Amino acid sequence: MIYKTGSRNLITDIRGLRVGNAQDTALKSGSTVLLGNEPFTASVHVMGGGPGTRETDLLAPDKTVQKVDALVLSGGSAFGLDACGGVADELRKMGRGLAIGNVTVPIVPGAILFDLLNGGDKSWDVNPYPALGRAALNDAAENFALGSVGAGTGAMAARHKGGLGSASVVLPDGTTVAALVVVNALGSVTTHGDRHFWAAPFEMDSEFGGLGPDPTARYTAPDPSHKERAMGSHASIGANTTIAIIATDATLAKTQCHRLAVNAHDGMARAIVPSHTPLDGDLVFGLSTGTGAPVDHAAYAPIGAAAATCLSRAIARAIYEATPAQDDLISTYR
Repeated sequence: MIYKTGSRNLITDIRGLRVGNAQDTALKSGSTVLLGNEPFTASVHVMGGGPGTRETDLLAPDKTVQKVDALVLSGGSAFGLDACGGVADELRKMGRGLAIGNVTVPIVPGAILFDLLNGGDKSWDVNPYPALGRAALNDAAENFALGSVGAGTGAMAARHKGGLGSASVVLPDGTTVAALVVVNALGSVTTHGDRHFWAAPFEMDSEFGGLGPDPTARYTAPDPSHKERAMGSHASIGANTTIAIIATDATLAKTQCHRLAVNAHDGMARAIVPSHTPLDGDLVFGLSTGTGAPVDHAAYAPIGAAAATCLSRAIARAIYEATPAQDDLISTYR
């Protein structure tokens, strides 16, 4: 059966979602915000050993809050978590959030990556990430750039500059599944020789070059890490992560959103070798914009499968779309 991408091949092919990016080229870092026109059901699953997060506990299936207003992916390590505060401040001005009495509290979970040693100027006096979060929120739109933008501005994988990626697929029944990801991984996205992506078997419409799978057709370990060589021992002490959002317009319960995030991690493992290491903070948010009756287990199965392949494709696109900048420590794929 032949599948097709959404019209944009972006996570915003899911109606009601917008994405905004803000970055500082001197800082070599930035923030990315996913905003819903309405609050959406969300959960999360973490498989890396070194995550950095905000408000993810409330996304557990057994926790009371069911819907959130926005999700944030940011550079900056622990400092970048303050991007969520900037987003929450702006949403409060808009009157968005959970109403409790006469108070409105925006619910803005987020996750960060470590890009503090990527060659950018990190000698700030005032944390720049609240402002980057606000700017990203105000930039939110259905069309947005990929590669070296937003939270992906200064990201690096093992052998190539990382970045921001996205991809979508429309299932035969009309359900759309899509991914948004920032790749700053310990592992490599390419096989030996750096031409072929691990994710190549899932590529659609030559979205990351169309070279196809590695013709050597055998297991090949990645080549030595350029990132580790450039950063020295710092690259192996937690300066890595891949953080992602997988979304669908199918109506999923919070427990199913959690399962969606779990399924999407399969796609991360197919696209990055190795992934889910003790030195990565690998994390996936799962969300649903649907408002009808939740799908049953049989109807959910192809949605979960699509989540994995979409994330694999988005990871490869993040690296493929990265662009060079002054003082980069490693080169881009192209």
